[in-house]
Amino acid sequence: MKTPRPVLFAAALLATVTVAACGSSAGSAKSSADAGTDVVLRLPDPGNSGFLAKGKKDGSLDRALAAVHAKVAWTGSAGAFAPAAQALSADQLDFAQGSITSAVAALAQKPGFKLFAQNAPDAVGEGILVKNGSPVTTVRDLVGKKVACSQGGTSEYLLLKALEKNGIPADQVERVYLRPDQTAGVFNSGQVDAWATWNTFSTPEIANSGAHFLVNGKDVGSDNYAVWAVRNGFADKNPAVVAAFYRYLHENGLQEKADPAGYLNVVTDSGPTAVTPAEKEVAVNVTRQGATADVITDADLVRFGTVAQFFADQKVTKSLIDVKPYVLDVSKLPGGGQ
Repeated sequence: MKTPRPVLFAAALLATVTVAACGSSAGSAKSSADAGTDVVLRLPDPGNSGFLAKGKKDGSLDRALAAVHAKVAWTGSAGAFAPAAQALSADQLDFAQGSITSAVAALAQKPGFKLFAQNAPDAVGEGILVKNGSPVTTVRDLVGKKVACSQGGTSEYLLLKALEKNGIPADQVERVYLRPDQTAGVFNSGQVDAWATWNTFSTPEIANSGAHFLVNGKDVGSDNYAVWAVRNGFADKNPAVVAAFYRYLHENGLQEKADPAGYLNVVTDSGPTAVTPAEKEVAVNVTRQGATADVITDADLVRFGTVAQFFADQKVTKSLIDVKPYVLDVSKLPGGGQ
């Protein structure tokens, strides 16, 4: 799940839609050198908010890519990273964004992608939500309670980090595994006592449903970077396109961070994908404190390794995943770096 991050403050997105819509009908991206035509870069549709949504609407992304003879084909929806990782490995998608926690889990499954960019961990937009007025006022109050989370990614990581920091054995809290798009109703009906989640889902809950963070990413000492992944075959054939796309992510992320409100409701200000006025206030605060896409440094790799070790220790993964072999140094690509 994972802008600044290109956060999509839309209604909950079905992860299964991503896989279905990223099918073979989109076709494989071809090398311009081989085909004599523009390289087609397949991206999940960015929805209604964020700099990619703006880049789709105003054509700025295609203009940036035209310099390296590439163009975008928007396909599917920007949902959970797990199905996107499968689509990358199956040559049904070329780029996708997720979290390092979900990437670590995906890297245990014979991946067909590499990580080429990172956004620093979100300190304020992700964490463990509880309802206003809940008797759960500290992490220790979660003992014996039910917490909704998605398995093997950001949600489970945040919950386990909070428990570890407070010296609480993980088995003293019941994890209720749900897809993120299925969780709001369960949470709001009181069937679970808390919800570990990220900004796509926390923003509407905080703004509209009377919820607040029990603890956020900063409180738990999160190393949960957002990361961008590229399909191996695409990167091998089109390194200059990867570099150009990275530069667009970096530069436009900085612009969104400077003016978050200008990147909300890019397509429409009404309907189910629109950010409400209350959500806008929360979203602007999160984006303003966020980070832009940047190269993956040795220091970042150390923190990626910390996440991988934590997941191995917590038995989320069956073994320790070495992330380093799956990282692409974008600064060494033709035209790479800032």
